[in-house]
Amino acid sequence: MKISKKVSPFFLAIVFMMYSCGLDDGVDGVEPPNFDVLGLWDLVEVNLSDAVDIDLDGNSSSNLMDELDCISGTLLIDGDLVWTYEQTDISITPITGNQFNAICTDTISATGTWFSDETEVTFDGGDNALDRLRISNNQLVNDVGQDLPGIQSFVYELRQF
Repeated sequence: MKISKKVSPFFLAIVFMMYSCGLDDGVDGVEPPNFDVLGLWDLVEVNLSDAVDIDLDGNSSSNLMDELDCISGTLLIDGDLVWTYEQTDISITPITGNQFNAICTDTISATGTWFSDETEVTFDGGDNALDRLRISNNQLVNDVGQDLPGIQSFVYELRQF
């Protein structure tokens, strides 16, 4: 009986220490990922540095998704720290008189691992289809920063079910 009384507090201390450590404690000074980014994100904007009227409807827009119906994209960020991405590739070419043409080409698909803090999500793998996205309110933003004939940014919003 004396042994079981002495072992019980020691055993309880070991069990308590084993279960007191969790993912949110960090490992070797590394913070856990920001799981607020989990979900299915839809591409909602492909922003250009200037407004264009690609569809020739008389309305110019700096969001290329207003001008081309063929653009789509989704980004799945899951709790296993894996991401999957599929998005329309876009080719923008200059033509005469400060005009530009844009067409949808192939669909880009990629997958890899992710990590996030409070300000950005970083992506590994996927042949560099994605590098990092800035977290801005309820959006993820890929700041490309190119002038026409390039793209300024891609913006994704969390899909609401």
